[in-house]
Amino acid sequence: MAASKKKPTTSQWFTGETPLEELDPSKQVAHEIVQVRRDLMPSVDRIMSADLTEPQRHQAIGLFQASLVDIDDPFRNPDLAIEEARS
Repeated sequence: MAASKKKPTTSQWFTGETPLEELDPSKQVAHEIVQVRRDLMPSVDRIMSADLTEPQRHQAIGLFQASLVDIDDPFRNPDLAIEEARS
């Protein structure tokens, strides 16, 4: 009996229709975050739906992701990550 391929877990930013590595970089990071921490969905959604260019969005979601290892990092607040990306 052949082993079946496990279908990747989907998220709001990754439906499985397009390979993950072909998504915009910010969508790849957003998907990665919510795969590990579903409770962060509102914060990730706040960043992903902000009025930002793709490079700004990638910077903001990257700042947010990096902040998850330090409880005192100000960029755990998605609004501060967004504002930093805009500046």
